[in-house]
Amino acid sequence: MPADNDDVLVRADGGVGFLTLNRPRAINSLTHPMVTAMSAALTAWADNDEIGAVVLDGAGDRGLCAGGDVVAIYHSAKSGGTEARAFWFDEYRLNSLISHYPKPYVALMDGIVMGGGVGVSAHAGVRVVTDTAKVAMPEVGIGFIPDVGGT
Repeated sequence: MPADNDDVLVRADGGVGFLTLNRPRAINSLTHPMVTAMSAALTAWADNDEIGAVVLDGAGDRGLCAGGDVVAIYHSAKSGGTEARAFWFDEYRLNSLISHYPKPYVALMDGIVMGGGVGVSAHAGVRVVTDTAKVAMPEVGIGFIPDVGGT
């Protein structure tokens, strides 16, 4: 089974792979290591006959994911943008992997689901959207384009 990086908890139980975004203080905002960990787990599970489905959820009670970590992106931009470009490249590859995933991928969309959070959930084959979900692409307010399938 793929290893955790503490910000993404990866586990399997009863034939189901679970990915839990685990940065509740930052509303589970995505970082590059999180995207890499999710991709590694999904890739490993795709050919694993013991895993029949994958469930994505978020730790805490404020939301699934507030999007990409804009603080990290800002700091990357100030130092040339190399890390931000790598983050977006790998994030878009993750979104494509999710949209073409060979097994049921279930996203529990609860609370705040914005930006990159939309990317890791809206491409799911099964989306469970609660009555408290707030789904948006707010990055347009800071000059970014609505990416990850939000256009």
